[in-house]
Amino acid sequence: MKQVVIIDEAPFFREYLRLKLSANGIDAEAAVNALDGITKIRNLLPDLAIMNYHLGRQNAIEVLKQKQASPHTAKIPVIIITPPMDQKKIIELLPYNVKKVFTKPVKTESLFATLSQMLDVPFEIDESPGVVEIHVNDDIVFVEITMGLNRDKLDLLQFKIMELLNLYQIKVPKLIVMISGFTLGFADGPNVQKLLEVLQSSRIQQKNIRILTRDEFIKTFITGQKQYENIEVLDNLQYALDGLIKELDTTEDAEKQAALIEKRVLAAEGELTETMELRFNQEAKFNPEEVKEALRNLRIAVVDDDAVIRELVVSVFAEFPAPVKTYSNGVEFISSLAGQKFDLIFLDLIMPRMDGFAVLQELRDKNITAPVIILSAINQKETVIRAFRLGTKSYLMKPFKPVDIFKKTLEILRGSF
Repeated sequence: MKQVVIIDEAPFFREYLRLKLSANGIDAEAAVNALDGITKIRNLLPDLAIMNYHLGRQNAIEVLKQKQASPHTAKIPVIIITPPMDQKKIIELLPYNVKKVFTKPVKTESLFATLSQMLDVPFEIDESPGVVEIHVNDDIVFVEITMGLNRDKLDLLQFKIMELLNLYQIKVPKLIVMISGFTLGFADGPNVQKLLEVLQSSRIQQKNIRILTRDEFIKTFITGQKQYENIEVLDNLQYALDGLIKELDTTEDAEKQAALIEKRVLAAEGELTETMELRFNQEAKFNPEEVKEALRNLRIAVVDDDAVIRELVVSVFAEFPAPVKTYSNGVEFISSLAGQKFDLIFLDLIMPRMDGFAVLQELRDKNITAPVIILSAINQKETVIRAFRLGTKSYLMKPFKPVDIFKKTLEILRGSF
């Protein structure tokens, strides 16, 4: 039997990969850190090692050097999984028998095809179409499934949901699954069943699950089975939000909100230096080094008429460094797009001259696909509906804390799968 050692501190992806390998007849051993990883490599002499580039305060180079130092382990091939990195760092990996580097978010179909080739083991890979996006807004997990129900991606969905519940520390999770862009028939029943099993295995109660679809087969399949009687199937996002989302007190005046935000900015100034890594570990469950790699040189735009908000975002990303350009209105931002590109856009909805909705329409007309995080003080339900109609999946409600910006940014950068 072929054997693989997986070295990754992230428990959800590590366990997902271990289970998938085991299901295909491969003995998969998990290691939780660099020391555990090199110990398992030395003791087990596996056919392959898969490791995250960032392992706590160490990176994969330390493990690779120790592996290379022994003639018994030097020839073991390695796959590296990493945030986007420059070509120079990739070249540094080659002397250590690194055969492949996968950039996060990992396309699972490509990963398993490589594993099948390297291990000479046939993998059962679902090659049917399917795209899944997952976001968290106001403690609600939004899952959007398009093109089809791919079984491999449904397996990964379970771990992605658990990862986000852990990241946001959601105690009473709620879930809206939006299924669109394809129709299903009787032959798809096992895949629908698998989707429902995945949703229920994520510790979310049925009464807090909404399925949003116009597909008649899915409606009939769910409503026709007693074990799913508490899962609501709807075809309207506004109805799906009823009972799940809390409304803000819209009578709170703008001056009070501005004061709250400014207070957070002032309080954050001392936190955004030496204690930032501690805050990552305690509040956000991030690997600090991996965060730095993912955000390094990320081109960010902040479009907001509130100077306090602009300064908050700039100060948060200053430590990495990630260049942030600020714009006080939509006209100024749209005019700047002719000569530059952005990897991420923070966008206020209510601004003079050109509001955020008009900016979103301009981005769509110009075929600019950079992810957008909406900044809003509007009540949540209205924000969700208007944002989704314009193709934006994620938002932050004002006022927010610096750590909220990091959580939302990393959530977005993980992308679809």
